[in-house]
Amino acid sequence: MSINKLLAKAIAESKMPISRVAERAGISRQHVYKIISGEKNVSSVTLENICKAINIEPASLYNGNIQKQKGIKIPVLGVIPAGIPIEAIEDILDYEEISEDMASRGEYFALKVKGVSMHPIINDGDVVIVKQQDDADSGKICVVMINGFDATLKRIKKEPNGIWILPENPYSDFKPAFYTNQQIIDTPVRIIGVAVEIRRSL
Repeated sequence: MSINKLLAKAIAESKMPISRVAERAGISRQHVYKIISGEKNVSSVTLENICKAINIEPASLYNGNIQKQKGIKIPVLGVIPAGIPIEAIEDILDYEEISEDMASRGEYFALKVKGVSMHPIINDGDVVIVKQQDDADSGKICVVMINGFDATLKRIKKEPNGIWILPENPYSDFKPAFYTNQQIIDTPVRIIGVAVEIRRSL
């Protein structure tokens, strides 16, 4: 069986929509369709990205014995108390699984979203996988700690004189907030993680 057919079989068995596979692999839906239909050869990089997207070991495709990647469990948090390291938080709602490959690239936690401020990208009840880090590029969706107490999931926009904390939903109660560089220090405003994946129950 060709690698394209094996990949098509693995995607079908994952029961993941093609649009979601494409999004997680960083390619277009049309690209995925061409690969699984055999119209287009698949590069080693794209093959690896698709396998990661559907959580299988790339090497297992070649022997026809498709194996899921070994998973690492991370906590799903409802709130993030100030001053407590993520790994020490006891308010754990559940656990999510990430691949060993992802886990090898940093520390992660998951956050159950409350509210509609990030709709339609992120909805109330969604679980967001967050990579712990204290900085992020402008435009990223981040978990931001404000006043040392309130953790909020918002898009950031950096400017030379400060930072915007922005909701995605213009009709939400949370309004765009700007903090000057001095306010970032005094308030304080601190990035504690970047959203890397959304998990949603249908």
